[in-house]
Amino acid sequence: MNRLVLPVSRGIARVTESALGPYQSAVIRIGSAGTWLLFLLREFPHREQLYGPDGPWSWAMARRLTSDNGAFSALMWTDGRAWFQTFYVLALVASALLLLGWRTRTASVLFMVGVLSLQNRSVFVGDGGDNVLHLMSIYLVFTRCGQVWSLDARRAGRAAAARARGERVTDRVGPPLWGVLGLALAWVTLTGSLHGGLFVPVLLWTFWLAQGLWWAVGRRSRSAEPRILLDVGANIVHNGALFVIMAEACLIYATAGWYKIQGSRWQDGTAVYYPLHLDYFSPWPALADLLTANGTLVMLVTYGTVVAQVAFPFTLFNRRVKNVLLAVMMTEHAVIAVVLGLPFFSLAMIAADSVFLPTSFLLRLGGWATRARERLMRRGGRDLPPPRSSQDSETAHVGFGA
Repeated sequence: MNRLVLPVSRGIARVTESALGPYQSAVIRIGSAGTWLLFLLREFPHREQLYGPDGPWSWAMARRLTSDNGAFSALMWTDGRAWFQTFYVLALVASALLLLGWRTRTASVLFMVGVLSLQNRSVFVGDGGDNVLHLMSIYLVFTRCGQVWSLDARRAGRAAAARARGERVTDRVGPPLWGVLGLALAWVTLTGSLHGGLFVPVLLWTFWLAQGLWWAVGRRSRSAEPRILLDVGANIVHNGALFVIMAEACLIYATAGWYKIQGSRWQDGTAVYYPLHLDYFSPWPALADLLTANGTLVMLVTYGTVVAQVAFPFTLFNRRVKNVLLAVMMTEHAVIAVVLGLPFFSLAMIAADSVFLPTSFLLRLGGWATRARERLMRRGGRDLPPPRSSQDSETAHVGFGA
């Protein structure tokens, strides 16, 4: 009996004591926000045709669809051109803030609102990567994805250093930001603008109230127990969301692989040949001709894609095999981005796959980025910031940030 109780107690302690995968969740945050930001910037000249009043999918058609399926979209509040232009810019700002990790919890909610609103406004715009971003925008709201590699982590480190010196730290941005967003949320709720299903309104109000409770407990509580209890709850939610992201990635690959097995072109080893010769998926015709000139290579890539996708969920039980196949999958997505001209689909999938990256690799990647930044700052004649310990970065849970 003790042999069973001890591992279970250790597992419970691990899930509740800390938010697991801080570097993996940070990469997902950066990758998802960066992909959506780049997409919005690329389509900025065509925004009105894709999501706005000049598009073939009119506002009235979108309104009817969202009324039927209960999908949320802030662009359904009004069909005014000024509101669309303002919202598009706000979606860009929210993506940039989440990418940088500024007030990550708030930025993740605003990022989700931007993604859901634009995608549900025009459901026929996308290449598959939009579905992944749609899901990741919701999952990220539940994670503590600003623990490392974020402005929140830097602010937490500075606050910890100030407290160690006996200084009083006051958050001058978080409470006003919380109040403004609360007023905006109350206004759209009272005016009936939050139409559709209950999921998004309940989620928005829940996180707004949770943020207020977090600040009140941290500011008013005389003992550490209430804050510890809230921290444990946040860790459980974060770890659960991270598990869901892992399961979602496995589900995407497993279903894609098993559906491919049922296709005759995948069975005879020629499926890869045909999309490479479609005008829509051939930005580099000469490169496509070169890759498909060898029938054996086409057959190996076709069968290899199916095997990798079907086998990937099972390789999670072996770390070395998983890391090798993960590198293969990411490389495949990079090739798809170039050869088939689907960069945002590939970036979205690579961001989702990052949940499986080993922490040791991400630490080395962070070290390389830090050294590169230091060299650039030295060349520019700027003073380097004082070094911070890794512990400061990994415990960034202050105020309205991570």
